[in-house]
Amino acid sequence: MKNFKNISKRSAAGLGALCLLSLLFSSCLKDHNTYYNPPAALVTFIQASPDQPALDLYFNSNRVNSYPVYYNTDIDYFRAYAGKRTINLYNQGTLTTVFSDTATLVQNAVYSMFLANKVSNPELVILKDTLNKPASGMAGVRFINLSPDAPAVSLAIQGGSVLTTNKPYKGFSSFIPVAGNTTYTFQILQGTTVLATLSDVNLNNGFLYTIWFHGLVASTNANDKLAADIVANAYFN
Repeated sequence: MKNFKNISKRSAAGLGALCLLSLLFSSCLKDHNTYYNPPAALVTFIQASPDQPALDLYFNSNRVNSYPVYYNTDIDYFRAYAGKRTINLYNQGTLTTVFSDTATLVQNAVYSMFLANKVSNPELVILKDTLNKPASGMAGVRFINLSPDAPAVSLAIQGGSVLTTNKPYKGFSSFIPVAGNTTYTFQILQGTTVLATLSDVNLNNGFLYTIWFHGLVASTNANDKLAADIVANAYFN
């Protein structure tokens, strides 16, 4: 069975809430004694725009987040109606628009959405998540470069192999198989120069993860510096 959950490297002590795909897609609305199961997709959201203030995320007129969305935080997979949706990001607690765009969601599809670039030029990056069960004893890692002023970069295991190479801004890989139940230190490289390190990450058997590279080369404060983080997309029993 395929299960969906998010865990950031910042909160590695707890795995957070579990969401079963079958439960999410079987939720029904009752209307005059008739049950209607509206077509839906699953969406997770990561705020990777380094100089944005706290935000609220809306799909059409429906607010998604329960708490303010800060830089380098994520929202677990949530159920969103399929079809063309207007995605609005507002300054938290207001209806002052930071970003607005549309996206067409396919029924039963799974997506990762990232807010990227700087506050002066925000962009929405949408990946369709192809979540296939890793082989026995394996995990899967996907990489995306979300640093708007960084060069093309590679993802490598410290002291080991290079997993994917020369990904420019908004470039991403598929899920790459790696040994599960293993602790890794990942490096983001420009050539042989280490731009960011993600240390002591334990990848579990049957899990799929996304590593995102974010921040600014020309950072103006410590919060904007180049860094990498990881989120678990799904696991398979």
